[in-house]
Formats: sequence, C-alpha cells, structure tokens
Amino acid sequence: MNLPEPLPKQFSTLINDIESGRLKIPQFQRNFVWEIKKSANLLDSIIKGYPIGTFIFWKTKERLRSIRNIGNLDLPEPEKGDFVNYVLDGQQRITSLFAALKGLTVLRNGKEEDFSKIFVNLTAKEDERIVTVDVEDESSSNFIKLRDLLYGGLTLLSKYPKEYHKKLEEYKKRIEAYNYSVIQVNNVPIDVATEIFTRINVGGKPLSLFEIMVAKTFDVESNFDLAEKFNEFIERLRLVNYETISDATVLQTVSILLKKECKRKVILKLDKQEFINIWYDAIDSIEKAIEYFRNFYRIPVSQLLPYNTLIVPFAYFFYHHKDKPTGDKQRYLQDFFWRCALSGRYSSAVESKLAQDIKRINKILNNELPKYDWPIDTSKSFLIDNGWFSAGRSYIKAILCILAYHQPKSFIDNSIVNISNYWLKQANSKNYHHFFPKAYLKKLNVD
Repeated sequence: MNLPEPLPKQFSTLINDIESGRLKIPQFQRNFVWEIKKSANLLDSIIKGYPIGTFIFWKTKERLRSIRNIGNLDLPEPEKGDFVNYVLDGQQRITSLFAALKGLTVLRNGKEEDFSKIFVNLTAKEDERIVTVDVEDESSSNFIKLRDLLYGGLTLLSKYPKEYHKKLEEYKKRIEAYNYSVIQVNNVPIDVATEIFTRINVGGKPLSLFEIMVAKTFDVESNFDLAEKFNEFIERLRLVNYETISDATVLQTVSILLKKECKRKVILKLDKQEFINIWYDAIDSIEKAIEYFRNFYRIPVSQLLPYNTLIVPFAYFFYHHKDKPTGDKQRYLQDFFWRCALSGRYSSAVESKLAQDIKRINKILNNELPKYDWPIDTSKSFLIDNGWFSAGRSYIKAILCILAYHQPKSFIDNSIVNISNYWLKQANSKNYHHFFPKAYLKKLNVD
C-alpha cells in the first residue's frame, strides 16, 4: 500500500510545478469561486506566517481531463510518461495563489477579475491587514502590487521611499520562504484518488462514475473528451426524441462491448485507449438500437422505454449484427424485449442481469432461442391487479409501448398524436389521455 507522504513545498517549487504542467487541477474539481478579497486574505495569512491548510496532491502517470488554463496563462502538458500531481484538495487556494502571485486575470462566475489588483500596504502594522484590495490611490507609494513586490526587480523597488525598503525585502522574503504543507498520495488507482477527493470534500456531492471516466479517458492527442462527445451524442438523439438516455447507459454499453460486464469496478478498469477506440462503434450501435426501437416497435420517444437499460443488449446485438434482424433472430429479439419489459427485469441488480442477458443475446446472434428463468404473466387478472397507472412504472411503460405501436389518435380530428418526452415526464400529461381516455369514454357511456 502506498501511504500518503508529507512533502512541504516552497513558493518557487509550487509555482514552477504549475508553470511546467507538473501540477494540474482535474476537471472534476468545481469551478474557481473565490472572490479577490478572499484571495487577498490568503496572501495576508502567508505574509504573517499563518497556516493556510494542507494541499493534497495525487501523483500519477495517468492523464486526466484537467483545467489547462489558470487565468489568462496557457499551461503546458507534461511529457508523456512523466508523473503529474493532480490537486485533490486545495484547488481554490492554489488558483488564488497562482493568480495573485502572477497578477493574472481570472474568469469567475462569468466575469473577469484582475488579480494584479492585490496590493501590499506598506504602512500597515503586523496586527493590521497587510495584503488588501481596498486601495483608493494605486499610484501611492504606500502601496505596492503583490506581483511587483515579487517580480519588480531592484529598479522598481528602489523607487519606493527608503523607510519601506526593509519592509519590501522582508515581505518578499516571507512569501518566497513560506513552507506550503503538502500531502502527496502516490500512484494509487483513479477510483481510490476520486474516493479520497470525495471524502475530503465533505460539503460536495460524490463524483459520479461518469465524471470519473470523463477525467480518466481524456486524451489530447486523440482529441477525445468524453463529456463533449456525450453532449454531442445527446444533441443528435434530441432530433429523434431519445435525448433522455443516461450517461450510465452509455458507459454500460461500452463496457459490455469490451468486457461483456459492466459493474462499476469493471468500468473503472477499462483501458483508456480501448475505450477511445471503441467509442464511435459503441455510439453507432446505440443509434442502431434506437432506430430499431423507433421503427420496429414504434416506440417514438425514449420516455416510453420501460428501461433505458434495454438499449445495452440491443446495442450489443447491433454491434455484432450489422443488418436488421429477420426471421428467427427477429422473433427471438422480440421475445427477449417483451420478457424484459413486462417482468421488471432491470428493476434491480442491473449490472449482473446485463452480463447474463448478453449470453442470451449471443444465443440469438447464433440463431438459437435463449432459455429464460423468470416468468411472464399476461393474464387478464394479472393486468387488472398490476395495471395501476404510474408514469414511472416499467410495467405501465411496456403497456404504453404496445398501445403506442397502434399510434394514438387525437379525439378532435383523428390525427396521429405527436408524443414528446417533455409531456411524458408529467404523470398528469395530456398525452396520457390518448392512451387512457377515461373521461372521454365515460362521456360516451363506455364502461
């Protein structure tokens, strides 16, 4: 086990690590939110020698999706094969330090903030605020920009009154000699690193599997950014009313195609390059599965699917079978679909059941009828007992799929109803009236 290692760093080392790309902020960190006054307070603590908390870095050779720019400075990528330190705790402080000490302009909450406007008050006493942003006359010789204090050189510093020279030298020395407390977590897997991040950021929500995989699969050379690719994919699905497909379903599909399993630990261990290489084929397979749902089963929108999860085995089928199924394969697939839809198949233990069902899909690909170990009851009594309406129930959605196949009609002009995901999100949606026209039937004296 690699134990955390205390590793104090001085100003020059910390800044050099950032500028060289050896210290990175992973993308799963929240955006920079500190106001410039809070950053000035941090620098005030440093000048006074106060502790400012411990930074936690994760040292690894993995390349994650990271924030390339801090302020207006473009940071380089480290050499391939070199170690990188990712900031697990201390992102706000690191960004504040770097932006203030380099005098950068930082985008915060959509607005630019000029961190060169942080000053050292040369008239302040030790028990007063030394670092400040509240300066009325910036040209006053009583104030010096923090950036100028550190990088101004003798020519600039000598322009200040002699009584301040000792203070200027002292403050500069304090900043440069300050020991930053760092704990380095060495070379642990990404799931461990993100778990550490989640635990120490107790105020934030845990990282989702998708957020972790976005970080893990990011690749500059391949121009691959999972977050961007997924968003582009969802925008394409929006055109066919299947935009509610989840990122979890997409990850499960990729994992099933690569490993025939999709448990969390399996997904986390997927090889980055294999993930990138199969991405476009995986997306193509999902789109073919969706096309099949829309055309063969006439399921017009994703909100009607009993389970998003159904996309995974069908995408697996179309990954291995490029043409539309006919004959026995078509019948076996149809049998599989309705068995899953009407039985509550994916209401629990989804990953394990998907691994089992992929074996059944392999049977279908070989033109064999799979065996099933769960019953399906379509009797009238079962429907009466279990057909109570709830928009979120998979059983009801399965029934809706059957009804949608016959294309619900408008009561007004008998035109085909345009079913949308937006309306089907609401249990009392007017679109459901076309499936269950209770009031309308009652008006016609139909029991």
